[in-house]
Amino acid sequence: MTRPEGLWPDGADVAYQRARTELWLAERDLRDALEAVAAARRALPPGASLPEYALREGPADLGLDEPEETRALVDLFGDHGTLVVYHLMFEAGAASACPMCSMWVDGLHGVSHHLARHTAFAVVAEAGTPELRAWGRRRGWDGLRLVSAGGTSFGRDLGAVRPDGSTRPGVSVLLRDGDWVRHGYTVFADWSDEDKERGIDLLSPVWQVLDLLPGGRGDWYAANDYAGRLRGDRR
Repeated sequence: MTRPEGLWPDGADVAYQRARTELWLAERDLRDALEAVAAARRALPPGASLPEYALREGPADLGLDEPEETRALVDLFGDHGTLVVYHLMFEAGAASACPMCSMWVDGLHGVSHHLARHTAFAVVAEAGTPELRAWGRRRGWDGLRLVSAGGTSFGRDLGAVRPDGSTRPGVSVLLRDGDWVRHGYTVFADWSDEDKERGIDLLSPVWQVLDLLPGGRGDWYAANDYAGRLRGDRR
């Protein structure tokens, strides 16, 4: 085994060195397991064909709400063969989106220009287009495709809307098949006490950094009112 380098400064005692080396081995095993799972995910066969739907979207300029246009699902792909969808928990008539969802989209927005080199990306919610765009302006989500699926079966078909009408956060990968779209992969944040919302936590750097800290995640929960981060708040 190659000894890990640079994992501790001079002066670390033997107990720390031993424990950190054991942790390094566990981290290496985790990396290998994650890579194996990613390979299995990529090897999934194409899934079910999806309807066209009648999705609604506003203009590219997030400062405008009109004109609102109807889009088929395939229209969201642009020149790409894949589409990543974030299922935003933002129901019709709600005053705001889920704070944890908003945190995830904040992070995805930050890397969206990198993602655009590889795939199309859209945030889809049940809320109407004006409400969704107003929330996007508050969060500063310029450049993201914010799409309303309200009134369609899109959310239900992909499991983001439960039979009782409640919503849950998740991510889907869709595949273009000519003029049609196939389902590729869907994963949700799990809400049970046992799973502790870890279903999509690898997609947010917030969780990964908190896991580095001695206190870990604790019982922290995201909020929508952080000072200095929302549009118009310069503190």
